[in-house]
Amino acid sequence: MLHGRGDSAAGILGLAEAFDAPGTAFVAPQATSNAWYPHPFMSELHANQPWLDSALMAVDSVVATVVDAGIAHERIVLLGFSQGACLASEYVARNGRRYGGVVALSGGLIGPQVEAARYLGALAGTPAFFGCSDVDPHIPLDRVSASADLYRDRGAAVEQRTYPGFGHNVNQDEVDWVQALLTGLASRGD
Repeated sequence: MLHGRGDSAAGILGLAEAFDAPGTAFVAPQATSNAWYPHPFMSELHANQPWLDSALMAVDSVVATVVDAGIAHERIVLLGFSQGACLASEYVARNGRRYGGVVALSGGLIGPQVEAARYLGALAGTPAFFGCSDVDPHIPLDRVSASADLYRDRGAAVEQRTYPGFGHNVNQDEVDWVQALLTGLASRGD
């Protein structure tokens, strides 16, 4: 679980209380000074360096720790809100393989454009959720759509939902989608 700018690991972990997911471990790294990178996510990539690379390495470290504990990538769900959603979607796109899922709650791929050449590997049916308001003041809906399109092109099973007039927040429909994903993973039992 990856928190947004100005939030914390403890804050995003509070969202875990919305899920009925016995046996699920919720893990959340903490960004330095409560931000994964200093500038808006659609800034030039170099403007957010070296913070962006550090943030991606932090996610990679958590994924590696979980895998080392015996959890397969196919059972790992990366979920983020806002800046954390951008980071989660960027990490999975850059590290193409089958994951248990990726959930971008008000977020999309990082950089001034979505550049397909930057993302290698197939997502092999990874369930991917992109949810955002049509009036989100921080996340343009066009970027969410472009991110969802790239995920489709890379073989993810994409669900994109737009919430008219909702703003920058998490809603019950998104929680319900994540709940169904977690329930499905738990029922597989592998």
